[in-house]
Amino acid sequence: MGILGDSLDKATDATTTRPIPKSAGAQMRFLVKQHKGSTKAVAQLLGISRRTVERYAKDQIRRPRRELAARIEREVRKRWQPKVRQKAQQRASSTGEIVIETRARFGFTAAPGTTDDGRIRLITQHLPPAYAARLFDAQASGATEQQLQNIAAEGLQEIYFKDRGRRADGLMVEFTDIDYVELDF
Repeated sequence: MGILGDSLDKATDATTTRPIPKSAGAQMRFLVKQHKGSTKAVAQLLGISRRTVERYAKDQIRRPRRELAARIEREVRKRWQPKVRQKAQQRASSTGEIVIETRARFGFTAAPGTTDDGRIRLITQHLPPAYAARLFDAQASGATEQQLQNIAAEGLQEIYFKDRGRRADGLMVEFTDIDYVELDF
C-alpha cells in the first residue's frame, strides 16, 4: 500500500494474541479454510495453480519460493484473528489511544506575516478518537495513501498545531516528505 497504510497494518498485526501458523502447509490450510474449502480461490489469490495449493495443503511441498512465501504470509496476516483486530481498532478509535510517531516535513498555510516554509519535525502525538476512526474506516474502504496522509495531517493539525482550537485559528497543515511513520494502539 504505502507508508501510512503499512504502518496501520503493522500496528493492527501487533494486537493479535497468537502467532500466525509457521509452516507453509499450515498457512495454506488456513487460507483454504478461510475461502470455504475452495483451492481455486486460493490459487487465484496467490497466482499459482490449484494443484500447487493442494500439494502445499497436504505437505507434499514444504518450502515455497521466497516471493511466494511472502505472498502467503501477507494473505494469512490479513485474515488472522479478525475479531481480535476489530476489537483493538474499535478500542483505539473510541478511546483515542492511537499514537502516531512521525518524522516528516510539515508546511503551513496561515495568516499573512507568518512563515509558511515547511520544515522537518519529529512528532509523537495521540490522535483524537474521531481521526483514529476515520483512519480505520478509510483504510477498510480502500483509501489511497494520500487520503490516509490527509486524515493524519488533519488530526495532527488539530491536536498538535492548533492545540484543540486554542491557537493558530485558520492554520492548514501539509504533511509531506515522510521519513517514517509509526502507529501504535
